[in-house]
Amino acid sequence: MEKIEEEAVDQLLGKTVENKQIIFKGYIEGIPKESDMELKIGKKLNLEKVPKGSNGLLVKNLYLSCDPFMRGRMRNFTGSYLPPFVPGEVIEGFGVSKVLDSDNPDFKPGDIVSGFTGWEEYSLIYNTEQLRKTQADDMPLSYHVGLLGMPGFTAYAGFYKVCTPKRGDYVFVSAASGAVGQLVGQLAKLHGCYVVGCAGTKQKVDILKSKLGFDGAFNYKEEVDLDKALKRHFPEGIDIYFDNVGGSILDAALLNMRIHGRIAICGMVSQQSLSNPQGIHNLFQLITKRVKMQGFLQSDYLHLFPRFLEDVTSLYKQGNITYLEDMNEGLESGPSAFVGLFSGRNMGKQVIRVAHH
Repeated sequence: MEKIEEEAVDQLLGKTVENKQIIFKGYIEGIPKESDMELKIGKKLNLEKVPKGSNGLLVKNLYLSCDPFMRGRMRNFTGSYLPPFVPGEVIEGFGVSKVLDSDNPDFKPGDIVSGFTGWEEYSLIYNTEQLRKTQADDMPLSYHVGLLGMPGFTAYAGFYKVCTPKRGDYVFVSAASGAVGQLVGQLAKLHGCYVVGCAGTKQKVDILKSKLGFDGAFNYKEEVDLDKALKRHFPEGIDIYFDNVGGSILDAALLNMRIHGRIAICGMVSQQSLSNPQGIHNLFQLITKRVKMQGFLQSDYLHLFPRFLEDVTSLYKQGNITYLEDMNEGLESGPSAFVGLFSGRNMGKQVIRVAHH
């Protein structure tokens, strides 16, 4: 385990501190820009005891997660599974935090927790039901917003429960070097599948093959015809497509599915920033090939989370999987890191280190 500094919590309590925050400026159309967010010094925060009877926590944020789903919360749209951000308020996302004070019997000062928190240095969290205490092990704390957090669990639940893999299946993964895709590919290899991924740079393609163990990989930006690219890598067709991008890559994959193939619709990062998303042309393939295409959320499978933690931690410690992180330093780097997701600038899971612990 990364050694958690025995920072004396009582040295912080009683102090009044400036609290840097990333503020959401207003609803957007199109691709997020750094100017859609603003670094501000929030009102001075008195690090006194959490109000009695609030059941809340005062936390110091250590790591924050950049995730594509946050783009959806930048729209003035209430029909999704999470409400939109509030203009003028602090952006919210997954994070790893250290408890400074607690009015909740389930948490004590010094505990490390993961879950939704503010993009700020210190947060008061009252919705404590969604928090998890991290276990004392030798895994990097930042992995609790990546490999051992929402992205890792999305890969695990989506691959095993939605894709229902069989040994020998031909598996295609888009955005394969990202937070979710890199683990899907490695789990598929461990399951005895043939795995090909696509990514947007030569460096990412090389890493898929050299570090992550994919059987093949290609740069979709260099392919004039995605259908031909998939036929080159899957001459016998695709059994499982784990889709993180939607758009033209999904359309090409539909043309290459085998009979009774499975498509897990995990994300549509190519469409999330478009006011008028492009349609899919090849859905008739679902009928002729009897393909199952299913969207899902990791929260549908939370009963599996303890088993996921045990399985993936064990695989990592045994050296059977690896995980790529792209770590940015400082809360002020948050807007740039988040915006970079939508141009593919990140290499692996994008994380912001707010504080050393």
